[in-house]
Amino acid sequence: MTTPLSSAQQLIKSAKSVLFITGAGLSADSGLPTYRGVGGLYEGQRTDEGYAIETALSASMFRRHPEITWKYLWQIGSACYQAKFNQGHAIIADIEKNKPNTWVLTQNIDGFHHQAGSKNLIEIHGRAERLYCLDCDFQSTAEQLLANYQQTISLPPHCPQCGGLIRPDVVLFEEMLPEKALSQLYQLLDTMPFDVVVVVGTSAQFPYIQQPVVIAKQLGIPVIEINPIDSELSRLASYHLRGGAAEMLTTLWEMA
Repeated sequence: MTTPLSSAQQLIKSAKSVLFITGAGLSADSGLPTYRGVGGLYEGQRTDEGYAIETALSASMFRRHPEITWKYLWQIGSACYQAKFNQGHAIIADIEKNKPNTWVLTQNIDGFHHQAGSKNLIEIHGRAERLYCLDCDFQSTAEQLLANYQQTISLPPHCPQCGGLIRPDVVLFEEMLPEKALSQLYQLLDTMPFDVVVVVGTSAQFPYIQQPVVIAKQLGIPVIEINPIDSELSRLASYHLRGGAAEMLTTLWEMA
């Protein structure tokens, strides 16, 4: 009997190109907590200062009180410290090696797709490990910044070249998406050269995450959703595979 899993496996096997859309559920298998949701760092809570986490991590807060934004960026970073990409990221990178027209659109800022070897990668919200100065051309990484401090780092960190404010290369709430990433995404959406779209571990609350799935549905391109619970995209999915991201991706690829 044909099952959703066997049908999805056949789609992956026969596809020449795949678009993966990934969210926090994929990195959860690396032990990373989400901001909110099941196991979220700030689920049902406010910050010490009484803000919603989205307010603390907003552009306006960073302008007024960069120390507050940095405090919670640092907490999130500490929760993720020394975590590594998991089997799910590795499977996606392996599929790209075998199907070179495969792309990844990710909401995640952890850099795990890059670490796992994905090349055709759109990190729509940036990558947290990359740091830069707002006032000069200084660039660094979080690891390098930590190595330069003999004692506890003071927040917000300042540039060793000019004393300016340092920030991570991520999109804060209220900010525009990076132009280069948007251009890559729109180019893909204009041609939509994929045989199947696989949505992994995202609630798809952002329109630019929903849009590729809506377009795929309109064009008759099958959509596979991997998520233990229903999401806003479940109604658009051709097949909904309920389970952990890494486990289901491994099953899809190794059994295809």
